[in-house]
This record gives sequence, C-alpha cells and structure tokens, in this order.
Amino acid sequence: MIDILEFSSDELKKHFAGNDIKAFRASQIIDWVYKKHVFEFKQMLNLPKQLRTLLIQKYKIGVPTLNTMQVSDMDGTKKYLWELHDGERIESVLLTYPKRISACISTQVGCKLNCSFCATGKGGFKRNLKVSEITGQILAMEKENAQRIGNVVFMGMGEPMLNYENLKKSIGNINARDMFDVSKRRIAVSTAGIIPGMMMMANDFPEVVLSVSLHAPNDEIRNQLMPISRKYPYEALLNTIKEYNEKTGKRVTIEYVLIKGINDSHESALLLAGKLKDLKINVNLIPVNPVEEKYERPGEKHVADFKNTLEKYGIETVIRHEKSTDIDGACGQLKTNKS
Repeated sequence: MIDILEFSSDELKKHFAGNDIKAFRASQIIDWVYKKHVFEFKQMLNLPKQLRTLLIQKYKIGVPTLNTMQVSDMDGTKKYLWELHDGERIESVLLTYPKRISACISTQVGCKLNCSFCATGKGGFKRNLKVSEITGQILAMEKENAQRIGNVVFMGMGEPMLNYENLKKSIGNINARDMFDVSKRRIAVSTAGIIPGMMMMANDFPEVVLSVSLHAPNDEIRNQLMPISRKYPYEALLNTIKEYNEKTGKRVTIEYVLIKGINDSHESALLLAGKLKDLKINVNLIPVNPVEEKYERPGEKHVADFKNTLEKYGIETVIRHEKSTDIDGACGQLKTNKS
C-alpha cells in the first residue's frame, strides 16, 4: 500500500499524474487529510466513486493507532502512546499553553545515544521513523484534540539528526501552507550535538529553532552523561555553534539538565559561563526529571544560584518548569514501553 503521508504536495501531484489520476485530485485529498482530518478515502465524498475504490485498494493514510493516552493532573498535558504498522510503539506529547498548543514529536523508535539521564535510550534503538510516522503523530493529535497545532518541537524519542532526510522532508510538509501551515520559526529541532546535522540545518532551515543538549561545562562531565561526546568533543561542538551563529545569524538554545552533585556546582556554572559568553545563545536550565534513582534534582535555591551566575556573564537564562512529570511526559522520560 502506498502511504499518502509520505508525499509532499508536489510529489503527490506528480505521482498521480504518472498513474492516470488528475493532479487536482491530490489537492482535494491533501485538504481532506491535513485540513479536515479525514483519514478514510470512502469519506472523501467530492472524489468520484471509482477513484475512491482505487484509492482504497492501492493507498493508505498511515496515521498511527492510539494505544493509550494519559492526561496530567498537574497541567492537562497529554501523552500519547502510538502503535505503528509493524507493532513498534512511540510516544509523543501535546502541551497546552495560554496562547499556543505545541506538539513534542518523535523521530525514532528508541535512541542510539544512551544518554545516562534519559529513559528513551534505555530500551535500545529499533529503527528510524518514516515521514508518515513523524507527521502522522501531529495529524492524530490534532484530530483527537479537535484543535490545530501551531508549534512543533522535535524533542521526543530519538535523535532527529540521525534521521535527517526524513526530518528534512517532515519539516517541509509541516511548513507547507496546504498541509500543516506551521511557520518555520515555530518549529524547533533538538540535537545531542550531531555536528554534521547541525550544519545541514543551517543550510536547509536557518529559520528553524535549533536546540543543543549540552548538559555539561566540559568534556569530562559530558562524556560521563552523553557517550556521543566522545565522537563530537566539547570544543568542536562549541565551534560548530559559533559557525551556526555566523551562518544563520540566529541564536542557539542550549539545553542544560541540572543533576545534583554532577554538573550543578558553582564551579560548573562559572566554567559554563566562560565557554558560552561569546556565543549567540540562550540557556534553558532543566532540573533533571525522574528516570534513574541515582540522579537527583538540585534544590530550587541551588538552581536559582546557577541561573544567576550565568546571567552575571550576560547569558540569557531561564529555568524550565517541566510539565507532565506525573505521567512521565517530560524531558528525558519518553520511552517505547509496551506494558
């Protein structure tokens, strides 16, 4: 079966034209799928019956199947466990704010990077998600929530830069006016520091927000927390951020998980400030979320002191108050759990 969600608008028109289907039918189907959230061809009543029959026989609209949904008692955040065509499962999160709705979506089943504070990598890596499986998360959430999603963050399961071609095409479809119509400035991609991917983003999507998971003030601590740092060392990563700044003129968001006794000391804050002060960045401080008992959150005053130290060096810093920790839907808590 050919999945409609694998195509861009132009690709679907060309595909139909090459299969004796009038190209304008592609526009009608795209409208049904992306604007009206109709995922069954038999319900697309402005299509001829003969065409609907053909579509049912040869094509599909591959939105994931909802397995379970949890709603946070803390803030109303929704976490979805989706089942894919091959039985694999992924999670994504819908976050509601006073002026926006944001979808946190996954790009891989599991993750290869095995960061020590993150639940996703604990179950290992299974495979990359296809374009249809990436954007299908958004479609399914929009339909379930009966609201358009205006912000998309690639901060769910997996490392987006290790599935770059499907990430690239997904961003194109998310931005396309006749599809999701989400501004590139309202799309964010988070990476653990995959340097080649960061520079491809600079070339392909300079308007998209780039977030880098740094989580340490030096190689010694970063190697302990993030094995990928051995492949892409600290100084090389900082140089890439500088090159990204110069090429795009855009800030990079630095994600920094604060772990008690590991990377939260005053000395770590001073060292981090020295490393970042000449870069065009802003910092999100994230007190570590419960994943492994060996890691603890610093106290609120300690977190505030860390923030104040960075700000003394002119570094714009915010403390991220995580949503949905009660349903394991916050940063670092998503996983492929089948239970």
